[in-house]
Amino acid sequence: MLEIQRIRNEKEAVIEGLKKRHFDARPIVDELIEVDASWRSKKGELESIAAQMNQISKQIGILFREGKTEEANAAKAQTGELKAQETTLKAEVETLEATITGLMYQLPNVPNELVKAGKSEEDNEILEEVGSQRTYDFTPVPHWDLADKYNLIDFELGVKVTGAGFPIYRGKGAKLQRALINFFLEEAENAGYEEFIPPHVVNEASGYGTGQLPDKEGQMYHITEDDLYLIPTAEVPLTNIYRDVMLPDGDFSIKLTGYTPCFRREAGSYGKDVRGLNRLHQFDKVEIVRIEHPDNTDAALEEMINHVKGLLQKLGLHYRVLRLCGGDTGFAAAMTYDFEVFSAAQEKWLEVSSVSRFDTFQSSRLKLRFKNADKKTQLCHTLNGSALALPRIMAAILENNQTEDGIEIPEVLRKYTGFDSIS
Repeated sequence: MLEIQRIRNEKEAVIEGLKKRHFDARPIVDELIEVDASWRSKKGELESIAAQMNQISKQIGILFREGKTEEANAAKAQTGELKAQETTLKAEVETLEATITGLMYQLPNVPNELVKAGKSEEDNEILEEVGSQRTYDFTPVPHWDLADKYNLIDFELGVKVTGAGFPIYRGKGAKLQRALINFFLEEAENAGYEEFIPPHVVNEASGYGTGQLPDKEGQMYHITEDDLYLIPTAEVPLTNIYRDVMLPDGDFSIKLTGYTPCFRREAGSYGKDVRGLNRLHQFDKVEIVRIEHPDNTDAALEEMINHVKGLLQKLGLHYRVLRLCGGDTGFAAAMTYDFEVFSAAQEKWLEVSSVSRFDTFQSSRLKLRFKNADKKTQLCHTLNGSALALPRIMAAILENNQTEDGIEIPEVLRKYTGFDSIS
């Protein structure tokens, strides 16, 4: 959530910044400014009434002690009138606060100055490409055929048990999936991240805290009876560990990681691009989360980007890095870098990670703050990234490491799988 002070002080800059997303913020911002002015005015009246009541209360005691009963009773009557005004004003202030909050939740984060304007993924910037496309002396096949041939993933059985988008991993497919999880977690631990096993469902406050709620695109699974949500990523429970937290000083750099299944409805997804592991309703992911002093955000982001690059390089995958344009950047992010691996069998790039900085957007909602050197309260910055999301990594490993006789396992995973190849 943007800070109201920023909207008051940088109104035109906020409106111009959100144009990078092709988002016309002016109507909402204008209404916010107007409602905020009313709220501050009513708040001032409330404080004035409270001061008057406090002063009169002191006078009443003095008047009674001096035997001025009539004047004391008149003062008490005046206090009653002020209390009635106070009750009315409190209701008005609460209504205005709710209106402000509702309007604020409609505004996405302002893109970083490095983010270019753009409407969709076609406008994203390709910053780097590492490796080269593999060539074959046979015709490569997509991962869903390999999974079927070697009995690694059963998509039809997943449909039977649950529905489309819920595959069942089995045998060496399950072991390879577990090997990837263990590899990613061990790499995160080596990079200084503390591992957590968080809940897989969260309450409404947690959803609002990280910006998944209100769920404008209907992507979250909602357990209506208990008013809980299945997590779309470990980012949500991990970051919310620090909701309503005041860090005692500015000397902090908090690094968290966790493996969880993730649940997304993927409403509106259909066609060839969702075949196999390309787009699922349930998938596994190892997430890395950072809570940083604002002065360290740039360095933390660079560290996270290099961490993901290192994982892809150790897996021997041909990848590229993109900086998303304004129109393709997520609602809560100020800037996002996507990582894609190339699938020679599908002849397309597959997104396997997003690393984002949110600056104060999440911490403003979370009330995640620290005391700076002057002992003044300041909002922390938050960042997170996939390190890594497993479905398309699994797809890329199967497709890019296939031979005529089977599938070679990347060397870095062999100590976790216990086997070198699948045949």
